[in-house]
Amino acid sequence: MTAVGDGNETIDPHAGLSTEQADPRYREIDRLPTEQIARLMNDADATVPGAVAAAIPEISAAVDAIVGRMERGGRLFYVGAGTSGRLAVLDASECPPTFGTDPELVQGIIAGGEAALTRSIEGAEDDAGGGAAAVADREVGPLDSLVGVSASGRAPFVLGALAEAGRRGALTVSLSCNAGSPLSTAAGHPIEVIVGPEVVAGSTRLKAGTAQKLVLNMISTIAMIRLGRTYGNAMIEVSAANAKLANRAARMVGDITGAGLDTARAMLEAAGWNVKAAVLMIERGLGADEAAALLRANGGRLDAARRAGVRRGLGA
Repeated sequence: MTAVGDGNETIDPHAGLSTEQADPRYREIDRLPTEQIARLMNDADATVPGAVAAAIPEISAAVDAIVGRMERGGRLFYVGAGTSGRLAVLDASECPPTFGTDPELVQGIIAGGEAALTRSIEGAEDDAGGGAAAVADREVGPLDSLVGVSASGRAPFVLGALAEAGRRGALTVSLSCNAGSPLSTAAGHPIEVIVGPEVVAGSTRLKAGTAQKLVLNMISTIAMIRLGRTYGNAMIEVSAANAKLANRAARMVGDITGAGLDTARAMLEAAGWNVKAAVLMIERGLGADEAAALLRANGGRLDAARRAGVRRGLGA
């Protein structure tokens, strides 16, 4: 953006952002020994959780609003560019294996598309029309929620996506690391995590990226807890796609029911590795189809299904 003062003056709209400032404490890091640089970075990173804690009321309100729409069939979209986009896609991509969700339920959108996940396509963040088109392509609607992620709070791609989502009636949330940004102004639920200058000036993959990851962790994890996709703190919707996850599933079934691991594994195999169904099969002596029907009748929630009906069979 160029503004004219005396006819020649160029104004940088990013110059005043806290994430763009050069912290004098780090001006000579290129002359320091490795261990000292590592300690400086560790000290800087230690300030991030406090910055996130200050935003917990806003994070909580946004999560509750997102869950309200997801309970009615809505989807959750994250949109970002550069580091923010990669973190957005990362969080979305981890929901299916962790919580057993359909890949369409939580989606990450990055400026520049899939190629931007492995190499920098920084110019893509300036394409506001591209952000709007990405939202339109996914037919975002009134039951959906969109979280725009941008450290500066000014990325045109993200602003374009947020504006289009709002026009379509979707819930809009912003996540930025500067106060009073355009993204905050545009969102129905603005979240600002103010982390200040980076160790390497302007490198928002550092503290800002860490803050964004922590908040995205909260949004997806709490949403899935509220949607009943955990039991206590057990990852009961886990996809047993490898030996480690299969063993974890068997341990969960054993922990919940008190059954031995051999019994737990046998019931999991019979239930198609559905942890909740295996629990009901053991506790109520049900077949796999009966357990699945009981879960459906109770909204897929294990706690409700365990309380329902008459206990029979194993453990009766």
